[in-house]
Amino acid sequence: MSNRIRIIPLGGLGEVGKNMTVFEMGDDAIIVDTGIMFPASDMFGIDYIIPDFRYLRERKGLKIHGVLYTHGHEDHTGAASHVADALKGVPFYATPLTAALLEVKLREAGLLSETPIKVFRAGDTIQAGPFRVESFHVCHSIPDCVGFAINTPFGLIVHSGDYKFDMNPIDGKKPDYARLAEYSRRGVLLLMADSTNAESPGWTPSESVVQNGFDTIFRQAVDSRIIVATFASHISRIQQVANLAARYNRRLAIAGHSMNENVKTARNMDLLDIDESMLIDLHKINSIPPHELVIMATGSQGEPSAVLGRLATGQHRSLDVMDGDTIVLSAHTIPGNEELVSRTINRLLQRGANVLYDPIAPVHVSGHAKQDEMRLLINLTNPKFFLPIHGELRQLRAHRRLAIENGIPAERTFAVENGTVIEADKYGVRVGERIPGGYVFVDRSGVGDVGKAILRDRETLSRDGFVIVVVNIDSKSGKLIGDPEIYSRGFVYLRGTETLVHQIKDMVNDTLETQRNGRVKEKLQENISRALFNETKRRPMIFSIVNEH
Repeated sequence: MSNRIRIIPLGGLGEVGKNMTVFEMGDDAIIVDTGIMFPASDMFGIDYIIPDFRYLRERKGLKIHGVLYTHGHEDHTGAASHVADALKGVPFYATPLTAALLEVKLREAGLLSETPIKVFRAGDTIQAGPFRVESFHVCHSIPDCVGFAINTPFGLIVHSGDYKFDMNPIDGKKPDYARLAEYSRRGVLLLMADSTNAESPGWTPSESVVQNGFDTIFRQAVDSRIIVATFASHISRIQQVANLAARYNRRLAIAGHSMNENVKTARNMDLLDIDESMLIDLHKINSIPPHELVIMATGSQGEPSAVLGRLATGQHRSLDVMDGDTIVLSAHTIPGNEELVSRTINRLLQRGANVLYDPIAPVHVSGHAKQDEMRLLINLTNPKFFLPIHGELRQLRAHRRLAIENGIPAERTFAVENGTVIEADKYGVRVGERIPGGYVFVDRSGVGDVGKAILRDRETLSRDGFVIVVVNIDSKSGKLIGDPEIYSRGFVYLRGTETLVHQIKDMVNDTLETQRNGRVKEKLQENISRALFNETKRRPMIFSIVNEH
């Protein structure tokens, strides 16, 4: 056993998403979660973002004994195939539903045969190398959620996972209060706790509260289809909608590849109770009267390629918005997605749908604890040190203030961002070194080959367009041969701006007259860019092609 523990957050601290934390004892390590994050609206062409885990590949002699998963949401499992590909043969540990969802991801990536998946149940103890990790059940917005208590020579490190203290959960499985209190008696060195709602006072409502809101929608939508958009992994919400569909004699169709796969998986595991006779294939729904149909769909975050996004633009192959459709967005908008979600709602309204979403209708409750629950977790575990996790920096700092108000000394609390190492030993817990903890962008099949420079170029192209100037010159005299050819996209319509075209041509002539040192191409781009900005106050990307004859 090492005389020091190192905790290395590679994702989830300073942001909402891509949760991933490494725990090290000497040259031994385990990982908790491997999530993705949705791109912001200015990250053009990016599908999603994964943690920068190059540290794990570059750290010499490091033996990784397993990846432990708290639950099945994408912000905790979405990067599983990328991690499995990079860390060949490292086992995954997960509860039954999470394991099944991971299996789908690994099978689609062709990595299932080389990645052992070890299934455990809430309350089980996992022995991964020298790490003895106890699991405990927590409530969230998906079944089979757990937190972890990692045994160390200096006390327990408790990782809450995503949690809330739901007194009336849909599946009837309440949080394991007794286990949390028992940890306190044994001595909790460090509590690492979910900070998503650290700025929100009070107590998060139970998932069962949504039931009444949906019941009202089903009662009122007597003549229309109902389309419910939520996360593909939100099994509890799918069950609620299925129960209401049965009560109101509606058939249920599933739209979206990921949701279809998750529904099949959860039904096979008896975690979703949906009678086969109630399900109908999406391609056969035209045979069902609108008032006898409900559709579960992906796209609650406004993703253009998901079902709801395609419906909003009329580009879905099998579905179209019908006048009077009741469309429900049953999900919290992830920070950064507000613009996409708003645009999707407006487009759906334009196409004749009645769109319901939080806060105008009680169709969603958070899966994360609010301040009163956070206080309860701190009191139950009574930690010596406190590290807020899972949240933007403002949320981490709000959670830290809450911990201080609750009696933990300020010098024993830490609000840090990705890459900041936390060290623990017999002398206590402290902030250590900083390692890379940034973004890795996934663009179609490319992973990490799009960086900030390319994103800046894409932003410029989207805002100001580009201009290409093709110049033919005499290789001996350096004189211009003929007129330059000018092409533009996304900048201005050149045929209607003869004056601007003449200015570009004059700038080409002037540059060729004065530039004789071999930097003709670069100088052309600089001079044309300056001239266009002076004339239009816009900075398109300039490309010059110089052909010598």
